[in-house]
Formats: sequence, C-alpha cells, structure tokens
Amino acid sequence: MNSEARNPKPEIRAAGPTCLPHANPPSGSQERTSDFGFRISDFNPRLSRLLVVTLFALAMAWVESAVVLYLRTMVNRLDPFQPNPLPQFTGFAFAELIREAATLVMLLTVGWLAGRNLATRLGYALFAFGVWDIFYYVWLVPMTGWPHGLLDWDILFLIPLPWWGPVLAPVLIALMMTVWGVLTTQFEWGARFALANGRVWLCNLAGVGLALYVFMADALRVAPQGARALREMLPTAFNWPLFILALGLMAAPVLQLACQLWQTREAEPDITAAETN
Repeated sequence: MNSEARNPKPEIRAAGPTCLPHANPPSGSQERTSDFGFRISDFNPRLSRLLVVTLFALAMAWVESAVVLYLRTMVNRLDPFQPNPLPQFTGFAFAELIREAATLVMLLTVGWLAGRNLATRLGYALFAFGVWDIFYYVWLVPMTGWPHGLLDWDILFLIPLPWWGPVLAPVLIALMMTVWGVLTTQFEWGARFALANGRVWLCNLAGVGLALYVFMADALRVAPQGARALREMLPTAFNWPLFILALGLMAAPVLQLACQLWQTREAEPDITAAETN
C-alpha cells in the first residue's frame, strides 16, 4: 500500500457564487445589485422623475405664495376681493406681468427636462402646473389666513386682462392637469395614446377658450373704459353653468386617455397569450 492511499489528500472545493457577498447574477440576467444590497430594478424611473417634479412644484408654490404675501401686504390686499383690488404702484405692473410669464416658462422647462418625448414633457409640465396651483392656495392659508373657503374670489392672472374666479375653479382645472400628467407619464401606453386623438384636443381647446371667457367676462365688459376701470373692477357673479361646460370639454383628453389605458389593460392577457403561442 503506497503512501498516497494511506494519507489521502483533502478534497478542495471551489467556493460557489452563494458564498460571495457580491456574486455575479446568472448569465442573461439584467438585474444589478448596489453596494447597499437593494436591487437596481426595484426603482421605477418614471416614478422617480414624477417625485422630483412634485418636489419642484411644491417648493415653487411656496415661493409663489410668499411673493403674493409680500405684494398683498404692501398694497393692503391680503383678501383681493375688496374695493380697488389692484391699486396702482409705479413699476409693479410690468414686473408682475413678467413674473407671471416667467412662472409659466419655469413650469414648461421642468416638464421638458423630466420628459423623454413631446407627450411626457407636456405631461410633466401640466402635472407640475397642477401641483403648483393647488399648493399655492394651501401654503397661503398658514401664511395669510386666506382663502377662507373654496368659493372666495381671487385674481388668478393678469395676462392679458385680470382673471377673476372662485378658488374652486382653478383648483378643479389643476386637479384635471395632474390626473392627465400622471396617466401620460406613469403608464406604459400613456405617452403613445396621450396625443393620438386630435378630436378630443379640439374639444379641450374649445373648453380652454370658454373658461378664459368666463374668467375674464367682467374684465372684457369694462375694458373699453380704460386701465383704471380694470384695476377697480370687482366681479359680480361667476357663471358656473358655462364653466362646468368648459371643464367638461377640457376633460375630454383625460377621459379618452383613461378609457384607452383601461381597454389596453383588459386586453393585455390576450395579447400576452397570443405572443406566447
């Protein structure tokens, strides 16, 4: 009997992948693991972009509310619905018009940066606008104690004429914007369907024009009397029936997109089965 038989060498086994803290995944797998142990695939990039846009809109709404607090405190108009709601201050009017235009540019810019194509860029921009508009009123409450309710009158914009309306009206439009933005940017087929139907967008444009008329009806009535009449004008009544019609027309793209996404979801099992066979 030789020495090798009497003293067998111990068997050496290579350590398998399960012994390694950062083992490579099986071939063909696209999943990657971070140094902190979570899977990269756990993150939804669309949702991440939406959260960043939300944070931007919330912060921008606070800035807007603070600016309005400063301006209305200077002119003693925390509640805008009172005599002489837009007193004349040299240099303020032009600066305020440019500020409002700059606000729209910033909201469109964040949408452009967050989106990957025309539909998602528009979706993120409208979502940001909606969140910004809603939380503008939310932040104003602790800052100023106003608005007291959703039916309080407010001056919404100054371009091209003063827009007047109850707080509830722009909030409803803002909610519609956020819903369309989420459907367009967060669902697999959202961007493909969002701009596909031209007829619903014609309805939307008609609704936008009608809503603008409702907001500026009183301003249009006194505009021939000059700038002073516009500054001193107070609205008398809000045309809710016409506004609800406008809101319904503006909601056409939202309803159409939601229906198409639902139909696609219902058809997915059949599509998957057909592709498998």
